[in-house]
Amino acid sequence: MFDQLSDRLQSTLSDVRNRGKLTEADVDRAMREIRLALLEADVNFKVVKAFTATVKERCLGADVMDSLNPGQQVVKIVNEELTALMGGTGRELAFAKKGTTVILMAGLQGSGKTTATAKLAKLLAKDGHRVALAACDVYRPATIGRVESGVLTYRPAAIEQLETVGRRAGAVVYQQGTDADPVEIAAWALEKAEAENRDVLIVDTAGRLHIDSELMDELSRIRKRVKPMNVLLVVDAMTGQDAVGVAESFAEAAEFDGVIISKLDGDARGGAALSVKAVTGKPIMFASTGEKLEDFDKFHPDRMSSRILGMGDVLSLIEKAEEQVTEEEAEELQKKMANEQFTLEDFLKQMKQVRKMGPIGNLMGMMPGMGAMKQLKDVDVDEGELDRVEAIILSMTPHERQIPEIIKGSRRRRIAEGSGTKIQQVNNLVKQFDQMRKMMKMMANGNMPDPQQLARMTGKTQRPKIRRR
Repeated sequence: MFDQLSDRLQSTLSDVRNRGKLTEADVDRAMREIRLALLEADVNFKVVKAFTATVKERCLGADVMDSLNPGQQVVKIVNEELTALMGGTGRELAFAKKGTTVILMAGLQGSGKTTATAKLAKLLAKDGHRVALAACDVYRPATIGRVESGVLTYRPAAIEQLETVGRRAGAVVYQQGTDADPVEIAAWALEKAEAENRDVLIVDTAGRLHIDSELMDELSRIRKRVKPMNVLLVVDAMTGQDAVGVAESFAEAAEFDGVIISKLDGDARGGAALSVKAVTGKPIMFASTGEKLEDFDKFHPDRMSSRILGMGDVLSLIEKAEEQVTEEEAEELQKKMANEQFTLEDFLKQMKQVRKMGPIGNLMGMMPGMGAMKQLKDVDVDEGELDRVEAIILSMTPHERQIPEIIKGSRRRRIAEGSGTKIQQVNNLVKQFDQMRKMMKMMANGNMPDPQQLARMTGKTQRPKIRRR
């Protein structure tokens, strides 16, 4: 996410950062590059104009131009203004002091609204809430028929999808099929949620292929009937500025409180995320960053700005790690790494925990300085390869996982056959694990390996580029 914008901004600011003194011409040059970078990222042109004007005005102030390190001050200003552009401190969900909190979901068809509903449910369930979902999208037609109790039936696609993802999210789904009025379904679902002591009800409403009066009228009627404390608009990041136009239309008619950006992982530009708050005045509250239900997080503008500028997102990385590893487990792992006692059994456990944290590429983007480490930034992490690694380790005996040095000849053939892989792939895993264990020992003892060493651990090295003059 934001790859193109991040590369351009980091390159521009790197040039500014390294200057001991700045002139107005230097600032103008940097602003031109930033303006082009934002426009190429599909950021709304009015937003770009206002943003660069503000940054320029602050950069030309005496506190920057006369400072000992003006380049660092410029970077600080860009970081602060990017944070403000995306909403500053953001906004938290409002919860009722007692009874059931209603969250109303809105968005166009295809925006990822139903999936976002389930992802939000899972996130809230993880925080201890008892969540119910109301299936009020009764219009999206079914495309697949199935036999139930000997009878061919057709279930509405939206309702069926919500039931499937809702179960996976740990939420109960209230639905009445396609014959009932969505407003009545929402009211009935709220009564059930209150009766069953559910503290959160998320209402999944119908989407359309475009903004229309019928859609807005139905949203308005549902809103008046169930009185939600939060109305969230789901916009597709992949649609760029079109998403901003959708948000603007909904802001006028539906009076939503905040935005969920869906499919952010598939958007290399980031125009929607950088424009929607400035255009609508409504903050981005959540972002979907992958296909799994777990790939859904609160949106922190300050952390996202740091990631865009290559400063990493250590806080989010720590939060994700803490969800998977206890303090005692971390201490035990540290000891094993320092004493080179880290085994393939430990590696398998850690790999499973890391994968639960989200897509590997997203995690790498949270590491400070990753933008400058081209050897690792350019590595394409194949999730399928991780599946193969897991299969290879699971095909080993407990003794082999403890002492991989004994894995030779017939053992390697047996493991390859058992995992459905090639002997060479088993060989590579054993070799790379040995290299990784040595580097873990270095890091545990306070010695950071250089980028070339880290790249070799991945199995992909980059030859030094020779520049001829």
